[in-house]
Amino acid sequence: MAVSSLSFASPKLQTLQAFTPKPTIEATFKASSSNQSTPTINKKQIFQVGVGILAASIVASAPLNADATRIEYYATTAEPTCEFNFARSGLGYCDIVVGSGQEAPYNQLVNIHYTARFADGIVFDSSYKRGRALTMRLGMGKVIKGLDQGILGGEGVPPMLVGGKRKLQIPPHLAYGPEPAGCFSGDCNIPGNATLVYDINFLELYSGNRK
Repeated sequence: MAVSSLSFASPKLQTLQAFTPKPTIEATFKASSSNQSTPTINKKQIFQVGVGILAASIVASAPLNADATRIEYYATTAEPTCEFNFARSGLGYCDIVVGSGQEAPYNQLVNIHYTARFADGIVFDSSYKRGRALTMRLGMGKVIKGLDQGILGGEGVPPMLVGGKRKLQIPPHLAYGPEPAGCFSGDCNIPGNATLVYDINFLELYSGNRK
């Protein structure tokens, strides 16, 4: 599915709140030995100071990659691997679950869940991450060619059935081609000539009132 319609938020660094330094254990012992009034300090206060210092050191040492062009999050579900069959178009496909419902219909709306990865396994998009299925129209050029062929079938690829789960390996010419995609403010989520791997879960035919 065209990821350019999605917005990606850059991670924001939370600012640690300043705190008033507590008396150290060493200062307490010195005050006690000189018979001066001793500020009280308990284990809870020592623990809180230690946590604050640890958090500050973690934030200070965490690298920020402002030039990152990929959204590196992971889907809530992961499909097993399988051996791809290849169509004449170059599309790779294999069925995790064949399904037992209706065939994917041409020019109709369907609901799917999907996870989209680069060839190196990094996830760049997922309907699971957003917590809702994607409604898409098949066969009308509304999605990349590899998804249309991979779900509808054709050129030796069998059509998916409702309830089926299929893994697709989509070469660049059936995906976004030589140009970067998913670009926003000069930052592109998908580089040019990227091979993409989709896990498709064909949930159902769309039953709402969209036309």
